[in-house]
Amino acid sequence: MPHESAARSPAQQPLTYTSAAGRWTLLATVLGSALAGIDATVVNVALPAIGADLDADFTALQWTVSAYALTLASFILLGGTLGDRFGRRRVFLIGVGWFAVASGLCGLAVNAEMLIGARALQGVGAALLTPGSLSIL
Repeated sequence: MPHESAARSPAQQPLTYTSAAGRWTLLATVLGSALAGIDATVVNVALPAIGADLDADFTALQWTVSAYALTLASFILLGGTLGDRFGRRRVFLIGVGWFAVASGLCGLAVNAEMLIGARALQGVGAALLTPGSLSIL
């Protein structure tokens, strides 16, 4: 109904991808979703260096990869539910912040156990941001 959109306040107007705010939203959500997806696989390239730097055995390197995938898969439905309940934008931003902090912890890891724990936290952050980024689109 055309008269409904005219009655909305500017804050309630739907975003369009032709507006600057719409383009920034598109960029942020695509980058967020891509970051979570890329992080699941890019660590494989660094495994030899991680193993040498942290003196990690094969099992620890497997857990470095699996901890992220396991927590992402385990919590992704919860991330979507939280987005529905508390707002997609809010949960997306919390997920981005969580993911960034966990990424910092990965960079600061002094041993394989700390890296595995940080990667698990990264997976939780990705589980919060991924459903929000896709539903905002």
